[in-house]
Amino acid sequence: MENNKFQEALGQRIKRIRLEKNMSQTLLATKCGIEKANLSRIESGQANPTVLTLSKISASLEVPVLEFFKYETAEQVLVAV
Repeated sequence: MENNKFQEALGQRIKRIRLEKNMSQTLLATKCGIEKANLSRIESGQANPTVLTLSKISASLEVPVLEFFKYETAEQVLVAV
């Protein structure tokens, strides 16, 4: 998967999970100990988060890190290859 597309897909998954948990960007950023602007860049696919940042986000959302890398449709898998 092209780096930009990967970052976009990752950001979309994080955002979707955050919204499913009725959490604002401000609240999630605070819980993670990261800047809201940084979280916004991650969710919009403009930033490539570190493993530590992904770990903080997953812990704050109470989901495994692997949840960010799941493909939900065959179309997403085809885009990844």
